[in-house]
Amino acid sequence: MELLETNDMKSELLKKSARHREELEEEVKLISERTGKVLTNALIIGGSLAATYFLVRQLSGGSKSKKSKRRKVKIVKAMAAPEHVVEAEVVAEPSTPGIVSHIGTVLAGQAMTILLNIAKEKLGEYLSAKEEAKTEK
Repeated sequence: MELLETNDMKSELLKKSARHREELEEEVKLISERTGKVLTNALIIGGSLAATYFLVRQLSGGSKSKKSKRRKVKIVKAMAAPEHVVEAEVVAEPSTPGIVSHIGTVLAGQAMTILLNIAKEKLGEYLSAKEEAKTEK
């Protein structure tokens, strides 16, 4: 009689253990799916921001380095002795921005606005889904 009771308890504990294992596996699957979605959204948002940054950088003319407008140039005559080095000033005219660079700047601004709106929508969707999941629990 005692032997049957211990077998019943043992089988009951094994069944509970199997049920708990299945529940844990389901929870791990849910967590991994949610993590995958979050990472995908983060990559989309980060990629759109990086693309916008590089697009704006390329269309706005890249880095702006300040160059002096006046520079001295040494002019050496071909047959002259090294003592006869002549210095002359060359004045570089400032370049005026053309219509093409203005259009590029406007297009870069528009592209950045569109990409930021997409990123904002994705963040809103993610936050609302997170809030719904929190209220369901």
